[in-house]
Amino acid sequence: MRAMRATTLGLLLSAGLAGCVTPGGTTQPHGTAPSGEATQAAQALYTKGQFDQAAQAYLALADQDATHRDYFRLLAAESYRQEGALERAAPVLGDIRRSRLEGEDALRFDAIRAELALKKGDPATALSLTGKPSSRVSPQIEQRLAELRARAQVASGDPWSAAQTRVDLDGQLRGIDREQNRKEILAILTSLGAQPLATRGATLPANDPLRPWVMEAQTQLGSATRSPAVLDQAVGTVTGDKGVREGYKVPTKVALLLPLTGPLAGAGAAIRDGFFANYIDAAHTNAPRPEVVVYDSGNDATHAVAAYDKAVSEGARFVVGPLNRDGVSAIFAKGALPAPMLTLNYPNDNKNLPPSGANEFGLLPETEGAQVADHMADRGLHSAVVIVSTDDFARRAGNAFKAEWQARGGKLAGQVTLDANSIDFASQLSGAGIGATPEGDTDGGVFISMKPQQARLLMPQLRLTRNTEPVFATSHVYAGSDDPTTDRDLEGVEFCDAPWLFDAQPGLPHRADLASAIPATRGVAARLFAFGMDAWGLVPYIDWMRGHPGSYLPGATGQLVADEFGRVRRVLIWARFTDGVARPVAGSLELEAPATAPTVESGGG
Repeated sequence: MRAMRATTLGLLLSAGLAGCVTPGGTTQPHGTAPSGEATQAAQALYTKGQFDQAAQAYLALADQDATHRDYFRLLAAESYRQEGALERAAPVLGDIRRSRLEGEDALRFDAIRAELALKKGDPATALSLTGKPSSRVSPQIEQRLAELRARAQVASGDPWSAAQTRVDLDGQLRGIDREQNRKEILAILTSLGAQPLATRGATLPANDPLRPWVMEAQTQLGSATRSPAVLDQAVGTVTGDKGVREGYKVPTKVALLLPLTGPLAGAGAAIRDGFFANYIDAAHTNAPRPEVVVYDSGNDATHAVAAYDKAVSEGARFVVGPLNRDGVSAIFAKGALPAPMLTLNYPNDNKNLPPSGANEFGLLPETEGAQVADHMADRGLHSAVVIVSTDDFARRAGNAFKAEWQARGGKLAGQVTLDANSIDFASQLSGAGIGATPEGDTDGGVFISMKPQQARLLMPQLRLTRNTEPVFATSHVYAGSDDPTTDRDLEGVEFCDAPWLFDAQPGLPHRADLASAIPATRGVAARLFAFGMDAWGLVPYIDWMRGHPGSYLPGATGQLVADEFGRVRRVLIWARFTDGVARPVAGSLELEAPATAPTVESGGG
């Protein structure tokens, strides 16, 4: 008899935040459960989704069994709820004596009353019914009460508390329930508006679990960029209790999804070569490494999804890729992912959080634009002129620079988009008010984002305007190899870039040692090669990094930081052209090699 009631309760308690019925376990109620053919028949109707008929059957049982009358009426009310006829549950609930309900039945009674109160526009009553249980209860009822409490907090005009309730709930949820809860958190926080959100967020302690959600909401409102966390400690430098390297965990089989044919094949080959260069070099630590299989993900969404599905069907426990944004979006649209992944780009709609099990990594122009703004602000500059080309990467980097610059309190003194077909920029520069720097004016700078050829044309003309303000650029200004004669025109330009291009990151294969054998390590392709190196470097550590804010991987493309949502950010180094040669700026970033150990702990994925 007890087993019969446990099954029924499991079905009801695991109805889910979205109202679907899924079998699940539950805490055993007290007392002796009713049984019999009529009870089994009512339960069968409920299980089949015939909720209206189940409600009628449970009401009939309530009339026949005075001992369990209140229990059966509760089941009838919940059946009406599942039918979507919550108003029909009201009179049934009104005739239930809470004191006669056993175990968690009383909390289920409170939950459905709270839901009814919310429907009637009475959040105060709903709040009074959904307080945190004083004793341990089953996850299902705890989650249902928390979700109702959050809804009541919003309805009562306290969205901040509602967000805190949902953040507390986040770690308990899985699948579609978690995705929906996360959307609700961001919807609640963004509804506060930029300034109130900033004011509230400033009061949170550094380790408050709500803090990253506030940052994410601020980003969606355009009032903050997704800056990396403060670099605290490199991965692999803390030794675990058993002498193994903390954080290192590899799956048994990894799939690498890259375009091996079509217009992106060259990029795919450079990333693949970098991935395996670092994978092979990692053997010197004697760390366990997974089997890696490469799949052609093509250049569109259809091929990317097909490659992911094939990799999973052939036993991949972790997927790296794909490279194209449409492919990332299409795989994310599948919902629950059968194998976790590290994408090599971001989805088209980058405002949504990655689905559970997904991590995002990419060479974003926005990252560079924002970091140039931060660098200039840290240098004490207060005004900036923005000069960009018509390329997509330059436009995106420029927009990110302006957003971050203004968020840091900087002033935009002028903006220019250079004509791609012109070599004389004098009229454009003068039209934007760019000219001689006023005597004694030392708080301004110039931000540029363009390829080397255009920058080499711009810089002499910028000097002819008698502008003496320092010039800062994105990595695109550097061709990836030394050319002192041609690059002398870029004298003094400071730019952010990947440390591996200058062999400035210890612990990685040296670029100079690989350059003669691997073409992808030379020129601009070297950034993609470095990107591939980091793709492998992240595989063993990504899970640990997500759970340890401030931890970072000293990578080829920068210091890599993963936020709580699985987005990997890069902190780049700074270089400057001196006598036509680009060299890292001393002290631009503390570089630390990951410690190696002869023994590390592996884990299945």
